[in-house]
Amino acid sequence: MRSSRPSSTSWANIVKRAFDILVAGVLLVALWPLLLAVALVIRLSSRGPALFVQQRAGRDGKPFGLCKFRTMRLDVDPFGPSPKSGEDPRLTRVGRWLREYSLDELPQLANIVKGDMSLVGPRPLYVSQMAEWNERQRRRLSIRPGLTGLAQISGRGALTREEKLELDVRYVERAGLRLDAAILLATLAHVCGRKGIYEQKYSQDETVRGERTLEQTERPTHVDKRP
Repeated sequence: MRSSRPSSTSWANIVKRAFDILVAGVLLVALWPLLLAVALVIRLSSRGPALFVQQRAGRDGKPFGLCKFRTMRLDVDPFGPSPKSGEDPRLTRVGRWLREYSLDELPQLANIVKGDMSLVGPRPLYVSQMAEWNERQRRRLSIRPGLTGLAQISGRGALTREEKLELDVRYVERAGLRLDAAILLATLAHVCGRKGIYEQKYSQDETVRGERTLEQTERPTHVDKRP
C-alpha cells in the first residue's frame, strides 16, 4: 500500500521548507520592533512572562515547545478550554487585543525557522490528545504542524474538534504548494476580518468540561484584580 505521506526528498517538500525558512526569517527580522513592543506591553500590563511555551505534538507525534505571547493570567489552567469570547475572565486586557489580531501567534515564526513547524499545516495540538485520535485522525501527524491550515480558513473557532481533525487529514491528502498559497492568502483575509477568533462550540464531552473549568476561573479566589 502506497503511503500518503510525501517523500521527504521530493522537490515540493524542499521548496516548501525553503519557503518556510525564507518567509519566517524575513518576518522575524522585519517585525522585531513589533515583537519587542508587544513583549514589553505584556510584561508591564500583567504579572508573568511575555512568552508562553507549551509542549505540543509535532511531526510523527514528537513533542516540541510551541511559543506564543501570553494572553492569559498566570493563575489559570493552561490546558483549559479555549476562550469563547473576549469577555473570558482568564484573558488579560492585552491578551484580548493580541487574540483579536492573532498577534499572539507571531513567536511561532521562530518555531518555523527551527523546523518544528511550517507556515501551513495542521495546527499543533496537545500531546495528550493524540491518544484520543483514531487511525485516520493520526494521519495529521505525518507532516509538520502549521501556523495556519485548512481548518483555520474553513471556520476556525466555529468548527468542532472532529471537524477540524477531518480538515487536517484532508489537507494531508491534498498537500501541495498551490494549496498552501491559497491557504496563506485566505488566512490574511481572515485575520484582517477577525473571523472565527473564539471557540463557538465543542464536542459534547468538551462542552461539559469547558463549562466546569470556566466556572472555576470565575470564582473570586482565582481572579487577579490587579490592573
